[in-house]
Amino acid sequence: MTDALRRDRAVARAMYQVRESRDKRLLEARLSDDRALSAYALGHLEPELMALAQFWTADGPGGQATVMHARALGSVTVTIGDPAGVEAIMSVHPGLRSAYLSTASPDHIPVLKRTHFVTDTLRMMRMSVNAFTFQDLPGEVRRLRGVDAQRINALYATDGSPSRYSQAAIERAVYYGAFDDGRLLAVAGTHIVSPHQSLAVVGNVLTHPLHRGQGLATRVTAAVTRDLLRAGCSEVVLTVDPHNTPAVVAYTRLGYRQGAAVIEARLQRTDTFGMTPAWRRYLAKRRGRALGGGIELVALNQVR
Repeated sequence: MTDALRRDRAVARAMYQVRESRDKRLLEARLSDDRALSAYALGHLEPELMALAQFWTADGPGGQATVMHARALGSVTVTIGDPAGVEAIMSVHPGLRSAYLSTASPDHIPVLKRTHFVTDTLRMMRMSVNAFTFQDLPGEVRRLRGVDAQRINALYATDGSPSRYSQAAIERAVYYGAFDDGRLLAVAGTHIVSPHQSLAVVGNVLTHPLHRGQGLATRVTAAVTRDLLRAGCSEVVLTVDPHNTPAVVAYTRLGYRQGAAVIEARLQRTDTFGMTPAWRRYLAKRRGRALGGGIELVALNQVR
C-alpha cells in the first residue's frame, strides 16, 4: 500500500469537528490566509449581511475548512480550505435546496459532487489591487445613481439575460458608466463593499456588444476601483475568466494582480427530502456531545 493511499484511508476514517460559528474574529482569522479568495465570505461579516448568513467550520487531520451559506445577496455558498473539511461540513449542513457557488477551489468540486449536483461550472481567477499597485486610467465616465437603474438593466439585457436591479441597490453600491450622447454603453459596479474588512468586490462589468474593443470597460472599472480605494478599501478584488486575455490584460494594466483559481457553479442538493443530512447531523451530534460547545463529529467514512 502506498503512503498516499494510507493517508487517504486515514482521512476517510478520521473524525472532523464541525460547528457553527458567529464569532467574527475567529471567522476573519480563518478566512484571512487569502483575503482575495475569501472576499465574498469576509464581506458577509458585515452586520447587515451576516444576519442572513450561516458559517460552519471544520477541523480535522487534513486541516481547516470554512463554509458559508447566505441569503443576503441571493442564495450563495462559499467553500474555503481543506477539501475533506468542506466535505464534512456539506455532508451535515448542505445549505439551501439550490444555491450559487460563488467561491470554491478546484479540488472542492469532487467532494461537492457527493452531496450536490454541480452544473454550469466556470473556471475563473481572482485578481486584486491595492492603493500601491493601482494604475488609474482617466476617462469620460460618471457615477451612476438609483435613477439610472432602468438604463443599467437595459444594458445588462443586451447580454442575453434579464436584469432587475432596483434603484435602492444601485444607490447602495458603487457603479460607474460610460456614455455616448446620453446612451449608456459600459458599466461596472460592486458585488460587496465591506468597510469593516476594508475590502470590496468589483463585478457586473459589461460593455454593449456593438461598442466593445474601445477600452470602455477598463475605464469604468478604473473609476469604480479608484472610488473604493479612496473610500478606504485596502484591497479591491474581482473575478475574471483566465482565458479572456483582453480582460486579464486590461485589469493588469490597472494594477490588478493575478491570484488563486476559483470555481463558480450552480448547486442543487442531491437528497430529495433532506433526510440524509438530518440523519448525519443526528449521528454527528451524538458523537460530539461529550465535547460540548455544539461540536458535531463527522466521520467521513460514513459520507462516502
